[in-house]
Amino acid sequence: MQTKQTVNEGLKRSYAVTISAGDITARVDAELKKIAPQVRMPGFRPGKVPVNLLKKMHGESVHAQVVNDAIRDSLDKLIRDEQLRPAMQPQVELGAGYEQGKDAELTISLEVLPVIEAPSTDGLKIERLVVPVTDAQIDEALAGIAGNNKSYKDAPKTKKAAEGDQLIIDFVGKLDGEPFEGGAAEDTALVLGSNMFIPGFEDQLVGVKTGQEKTITVTFPADYQADHLAGKEATFDVTVKAVKTETETVIDEDFAKNLGLDSLDKLKEIMKAQLEQQTAGLTRTQMKRQLLDQLAAGHSFEVPPSMVEAEFQQIWTQLQQEAAQDADPAAALKQIEDEKDEYRTIAERRVRLGLLLSEIGQANGVEVTSQEMGMLVQQAAAQYRPEDRQRFIEYVQSEPMVAAQLRAPLYEDKVVDFLFDKADITEREVTVEELQAAIEADETAEAAPAAKKAPAKKKAPAKKAETAADDAEAKPAKKPASGKAEKAPAKKAEASADKPAAKKAPAKKAAAKK
Repeated sequence: MQTKQTVNEGLKRSYAVTISAGDITARVDAELKKIAPQVRMPGFRPGKVPVNLLKKMHGESVHAQVVNDAIRDSLDKLIRDEQLRPAMQPQVELGAGYEQGKDAELTISLEVLPVIEAPSTDGLKIERLVVPVTDAQIDEALAGIAGNNKSYKDAPKTKKAAEGDQLIIDFVGKLDGEPFEGGAAEDTALVLGSNMFIPGFEDQLVGVKTGQEKTITVTFPADYQADHLAGKEATFDVTVKAVKTETETVIDEDFAKNLGLDSLDKLKEIMKAQLEQQTAGLTRTQMKRQLLDQLAAGHSFEVPPSMVEAEFQQIWTQLQQEAAQDADPAAALKQIEDEKDEYRTIAERRVRLGLLLSEIGQANGVEVTSQEMGMLVQQAAAQYRPEDRQRFIEYVQSEPMVAAQLRAPLYEDKVVDFLFDKADITEREVTVEELQAAIEADETAEAAPAAKKAPAKKKAPAKKAETAADDAEAKPAKKPASGKAEKAPAKKAEASADKPAAKKAPAKKAAAKK
């Protein structure tokens, strides 16, 4: 292998690499000898097929695999010999005129990570905004639980059902007078006004009594998930087996025990811990923003354009998706287009902060343990179909850059925790509203071009102040309509000298239809 550097400009590097024809031929011959014992051909004993026939049968496919392996090995050797730290996956091009029997001429282009002197961790000052949990908040939370655990008692048989009452019903659905699959049920509990059933169903049951039979007519929505019912008119023969009225829910010892707890005090203790956890996430977000602002203000260095572009594309995709859901999509799209340069600046900030955190972590021995990494891989694998999970795990194990992307969020959090331990932290008690207002003020102050011209629907653009971790800790993410958990973008803080991807990850399992 012969190597010549052709470009060395800033963080850009390019090399001309030659793999000799003799080396490729030797590799092909060695591979053919390796597979010879497994080849079966009529008229020849196992392992005795002549080499010239092996080449005729398998030479082309073996040659292609050998060239691919030789390119990978050459890239690895180049990275080791030149002590390169690729920012992103290197680009490798095989000369257009290559054919068997000739030298393979490669062009390898990449961007390297900048050399960053380990930033000082001294002098960091952070204010922790603490929200004490009050008895009133605990009572409010308990009232919410009680509201979701309503109980009902039988009403007099003469009572007419009203909104808020619970019915116990049997029903049979019919299309053109014939029962349809999945349209019947017995002893179904239905609270009138809950909108659990298709539009019109509950409305026609207002006023029914225990023991009454009634046939109602409804039309399934045009977008109903069952195609054979979508947009169709149907009748339901309903038998009202009971009308029940809501009973007052008393939050006492019995209420706690019905939830499986020992006492009301234990329930209150759990609710207090949950409320503290919620505000702790907001507090950490606000502290992290202060920390990142101080790091960003104290460091300026060139960052790899490819990393900035990749980060920008993630931001841009998210913004376009949010704009498409806006009340006025055209106005929202125009707004983000007008601010495109500002979002590129935000992407550059994120990349720079990610590199800084990575450098701080490496300089101070911050690590993600093998046990922690194993848990990350298992959690990521759970997003795939059961039959694909092992293949995904093997894919991560064979592709260091993919593993680095999984590791980066946890690594970043551990570096942030390390810096919190080093910082001078003062505390101030605030209300949850004041804490939320402080976070919103940070968003506006750091980078909120959208505040200049709010779209018709007031929806905040993608968070821009943090590095890759963003706002994930602040509050639990809402589940999307599909029922599939949203996935955070891959992080890049730990980009390293890794191999280019050679395998394809298994397809993630599709979200279940409702």
